[in-house]
Amino acid sequence: MRTLNVSISPHTRTHESTTSIMLDVIIALMPALGVGVYVFGWRALFVAAVCTATCVFTEWLYEKLMKLPITIGDLSAVVTGLILAINLYSTTPWWVAVIGSVFAILVVKMLFGGIGQNFMNPALAARCFLVLSFSRIMTQYPVIDGVSSATPLMLAGTGEKVNILDLIIGTHSGTIGETSVIAILIGALYLFIRKVISPRAPLTVIGSTVAFVALFTLIKGDPLSWNYLAAHALGGGLLVGAVFMASDYATTPVTFWGQIIFGITVGLITALIRCFSSASEGLSFAIIISNLLTPIIEKLTYPRPFGVRKEKKAK
Repeated sequence: MRTLNVSISPHTRTHESTTSIMLDVIIALMPALGVGVYVFGWRALFVAAVCTATCVFTEWLYEKLMKLPITIGDLSAVVTGLILAINLYSTTPWWVAVIGSVFAILVVKMLFGGIGQNFMNPALAARCFLVLSFSRIMTQYPVIDGVSSATPLMLAGTGEKVNILDLIIGTHSGTIGETSVIAILIGALYLFIRKVISPRAPLTVIGSTVAFVALFTLIKGDPLSWNYLAAHALGGGLLVGAVFMASDYATTPVTFWGQIIFGITVGLITALIRCFSSASEGLSFAIIISNLLTPIIEKLTYPRPFGVRKEKKAK
């Protein structure tokens, strides 16, 4: 006899599929990628193509060798490749992009069961792996208009004034997809309208990061200005990370308060790294550390089903 397992309500019905959701994310990523190609040249598009192609091929090859159903049609591997690419510099060597893509799909995603089973964001985990493995290469900032310059966060950290207009438009040094605030917000608005993601976690990440940066700066006794806070809010990949990575279905809590706590945790860790370490960024590590805390956060914030009594502890 075949048994039917019914989970606790509520039950969500939707016409959306994994493929349609991933396609929406791909569309939302296009403005940021497009600005990256415009600012850094065709080398940025080459890095994105290498990451995407490697991610798709790695997933296909693994499933072929393991005699598993081929799932590259759900476009999740494409999304992983694009997210990894926008977190890399346009100067990243092709073989580093390949190593990062293989690590993201094979180690973080497929070895843990595939889409939805990974315990941290594959693209960010791969970026952190590359930063730890190839630190010199991963800090080679691209040249803009013949001039090599540091990122806005590095400038803010030295006390220099950051041009906010450059942050909004995207004409400054940084990773491929982090430079333009306008492009990222266009993608975010599209995802909000399509109801692919909730603004809850992204807004909490951004707000808490800025709040903790302000608090820690005052604790250190360093000068605090609106320009400094704007550089932290609009630079360093905070917006692109909050929108496209802190909202990942598989690694972000699903409960209301869980997403709030998750966002605050990301903001706290990001601010700690930015203010008290030699690293000027910190968001990637903050998100994957918070990913590891997601099961605990969900357990603490998951609502008790109606009619279920709280178990008493044994004496």
